[in-house]
Amino acid sequence: MADVHGGGRSLSERRGRALALAALAALWAVAAWALWETQVPDDLARPRVDANAVFSATAVERAERYELFLRVEFVVSQVVLLLVLAVYAWRGARFVRESAAGRIGTGMLLGMVGLALVWLSQVPFRLTEVWWNRRYDQTEIGYVEALLDNWLVLGAEFLFICLALVIVMAIAGRFPQRWWIGAAPAFVGLATLFAFITPYLVSTEPANERVEADARRFALAQGTEPIPIAIEDVSDLTDAPNAYAAGFGPTRRIVLWNTLLDGRFSDGEVSVVVAHEVAHHSQNHILEGIAWYGLFAFPGAFAIAQATRRRGGMAQPAAVPLSLLVLVGLQLGSLPLQNGITRHLEEEADWVAFETARDPAGARALFRHFATEGLTDPDPPAWSYAFLDSHPSIVERLALVDAWETSRR
Repeated sequence: MADVHGGGRSLSERRGRALALAALAALWAVAAWALWETQVPDDLARPRVDANAVFSATAVERAERYELFLRVEFVVSQVVLLLVLAVYAWRGARFVRESAAGRIGTGMLLGMVGLALVWLSQVPFRLTEVWWNRRYDQTEIGYVEALLDNWLVLGAEFLFICLALVIVMAIAGRFPQRWWIGAAPAFVGLATLFAFITPYLVSTEPANERVEADARRFALAQGTEPIPIAIEDVSDLTDAPNAYAAGFGPTRRIVLWNTLLDGRFSDGEVSVVVAHEVAHHSQNHILEGIAWYGLFAFPGAFAIAQATRRRGGMAQPAAVPLSLLVLVGLQLGSLPLQNGITRHLEEEADWVAFETARDPAGARALFRHFATEGLTDPDPPAWSYAFLDSHPSIVERLALVDAWETSRR
């Protein structure tokens, strides 16, 4: 009779857990649906754009050849990374017996060793990318300089991981089974802090008056406060064009690479870029990105908690090497979904830019230049598009211009 009652209680607990998980999944879906809302009309008629009708066969072939190498390099680099972390997850726990740094101190030491292995495993691929980019005149950076570049950003990411480990191991020490419930909000807090301080991690110069006037004009048209805009000098690193929005609240910034202002792009094209970056701020895309991160943080932390149970859970240093492997595996596996979300935000920024710049000719010229100057494959293979592309393809962006122009007639 006691067994029956015990079994009944176990069944009741399982049902309760199932209901709780179903409720959480429903809440997740509602939040994702709300974040997915966009200004781009749902019934928009998008024409099919043929890359070969827009670009010369030579330009398409050159871009495809350039990106094919980078795609293969990406696949090989990720396989090597997973193998290195798998070996570390298997053998890394041996360091626990040799450490006298305490539970959390040993966990941080193992985390630092793991991050160092990650960096070292990618050094050959980073150097290979530099060689390939130099061959295609996409950069003039030296090999040593490439390895030392962006140390400030790398240091911030390293600090982020170390703080996350301290938080996880501290909470897991008190709540071994349910640490992920408290740790996930802490991860979101760290991501928010990192997004807030990002503008301070980049050295920039003031923009010229024309660019600043564009930024003020588009901010007014998009219903947001003026946004500071600056120029980042990347001429020693790359010839590729780029721009980005960073920060939020008092730290929000728009940064243009100086390669956009070296004479290859017309004033109209640069204006479309500025309108696009202003749209990221006016549509609160950075905060939305943090919210999306939060939606992934909870199931991700839960998965790590389940995977490390046989190592004693995240309260034990021996679980740290395995947790790094699981984390990287989750990040790689979720890339198609993450990129799909980012492309969705980029599409909305494009649409809002079209609405405020009202220069479809400038937008088309800009996207064509992205393909020819940045050697972007205008119509990449589906798998590459899913795993590597955080922006809509060039043919999709050209189709969106056509659709916008048609919708305004």
